[in-house]
Amino acid sequence: MTKHIKRSQLPFKLCPVCGRQFSWRKKWAKDWDQVKYCSERCRRNK
Repeated sequence: MTKHIKRSQLPFKLCPVCGRQFSWRKKWAKDWDQVKYCSERCRRNK
């Protein structure tokens, strides 16, 4: 059986550019401490 975690239980951060809240993604698992921006667009417009 697979383990399901509710989105509300995942860690989250606030994007310094747009101020939106974004939550942890599996592709960021190794780099979560370095992730600062919610999207490529915000990263480019810093």
